[in-house]
Amino acid sequence: MHVIVWEFEPQAGQEREFERIYASDGEWAALFGRSSEFQGTELLRPVAGRRYLTIDRWTSAEAFVAFRDRWEADYAALDQVCEGLTAHEALVGRFESSTV
Repeated sequence: MHVIVWEFEPQAGQEREFERIYASDGEWAALFGRSSEFQGTELLRPVAGRRYLTIDRWTSAEAFVAFRDRWEADYAALDQVCEGLTAHEALVGRFESSTV
């Protein structure tokens, strides 16, 4: 399994909209769900502070690349919509896992 982890800090006052879009049943999950290789996403909410993490699971790194190639315009459009929701975002990393 290929796991992609992102870190986000929503703009003040945008937390609810951020959570709606990035939730496991949100707009990103719906877009990713166009691929049968997508295995789910998880939004980790902060206990304290404003830092959120997302964990996206794919069958392989190649599956994610194929998805991005196929849905590049839709991915870019949703990313553009979400840009105004966050003060900070960073790729934490891409990982391979044997856990399903």
